[in-house]
Amino acid sequence: MSAVLKPREDPAESAYLARLGERVRAWRTQHAITRRTLAANSGVSERYLAQLESGQGNVSILLLRRIAHAMQLPAEELVREHGGEPRRGRIALLGLRGAGKSTLGGRLAQALGVHFVELDREVEREAGASLAEVFSMYGQDAFRRFERRALARVLQEHARAVIAAGGSLVHDPETYRMLLDHCYCVWLKAAPEEHMARVIAQGDMRPFHGRAAALDEIRRLLADRDRLYARADAAMDTSGRSLRQSLAELKALAGA
Repeated sequence: MSAVLKPREDPAESAYLARLGERVRAWRTQHAITRRTLAANSGVSERYLAQLESGQGNVSILLLRRIAHAMQLPAEELVREHGGEPRRGRIALLGLRGAGKSTLGGRLAQALGVHFVELDREVEREAGASLAEVFSMYGQDAFRRFERRALARVLQEHARAVIAAGGSLVHDPETYRMLLDHCYCVWLKAAPEEHMARVIAQGDMRPFHGRAAALDEIRRLLADRDRLYARADAAMDTSGRSLRQSLAELKALAGA
């Protein structure tokens, strides 16, 4: 079977090859792996990888499998169509603290019989320190790197899961794209007053501790992130809803 096939003049196929190249290139960026290193690890020429990443390559299934193995990914993760079933196997919940990500996420995972993952805890596991220590010792840029690595590991470990993402993850374009590409994302919304009341009820004002106008800060954060959260596959407003009502709606969105 020929390794390189003559490309067809088909817009859908061209778009698919472009997405495939983007996934390989994005993976290299996330893992700080050069094209030369990936070529050596997979046994595929560097020139061929360049063609693949530019959307011009068309590989045989065996070569594609070798590339996937070198990347430590299942081959189907590379060849899946966007929006296919593997992406729906992971449900990611977005939103500010107090939206219900932990409470609803844990209940949804239980109903689906899958793992529940709080990404902030995985960041702490990745860094070997609490979030407060990560920020104080390393700063925000380092936190973003830990967050990206933690998400990549979670995606590799769990083909099916419910993931509660950190509220600010949407500000990192690369990490957010990874989440959107590999998970069915649901934005949990709530009125600012409800966010505030729920955070106070949890006894934890992070990240609003020490702010005189915490409610105004919540409103500002919601306004700043609205367009980013809106990129999720679905949105669900939990304001004025009981836990049972919100869970029923979330289960319906998740196809449970």
